[in-house]
Amino acid sequence: MAITAIHSYDELQKNLKKDKKNYLLLYKSGTYASNCSYKNLEEVASENDTIDVLSADVIEVRDIHTAYNINSVPSLLVFEGDKFINVIKGCNEPSYYISLFEESYFHTFNSDSGQRQKHVTVYSTPSCSWCTTLKNYLRSNNIRFTDIDVSKNQQAAEQMVRKSGQQGVPQTDIEGQIIVGFDKNRINSILGIQHSNN
Repeated sequence: MAITAIHSYDELQKNLKKDKKNYLLLYKSGTYASNCSYKNLEEVASENDTIDVLSADVIEVRDIHTAYNINSVPSLLVFEGDKFINVIKGCNEPSYYISLFEESYFHTFNSDSGQRQKHVTVYSTPSCSWCTTLKNYLRSNNIRFTDIDVSKNQQAAEQMVRKSGQQGVPQTDIEGQIIVGFDKNRINSILGIQHSNN
């Protein structure tokens, strides 16, 4: 679907749909990075009927970025229902947004239990073998997650270091709890993964 423009914080709240992921692009029209981000998001959103993407131009809309302490644009805000859970800064390739939205689709339609799974973000790089092991482990246990390639996203890399104080990957953010490396026991404990095999 196309990107839907909104013009105020109140309008944002009315458009956040319960029980699903919602996305809001904050951008500044006329700037290269914002135009890049908008174009790539529009390309992906137009080919995906299951994803709702809202947009707000900070030149015209001034009460949204302050509400969420967003100090740079473009920024893609991610919501779980009406709860703000993550921000992805800068212009990213269409393939990155596709991956992000596919995780959202998986999140929405692959919940076997009635309980809401904790939000999981994995910081990784393509060349990191432990990152692949970690992500395969999460997938094998039907744990949905957002995968961020810090080798291509400098803002995310800086955010990761601010959270943990460490630069190495993989790092996993489970609703604010940071796990450095592939610590299976701690991941199992926080996410409630229980199984009899190793």
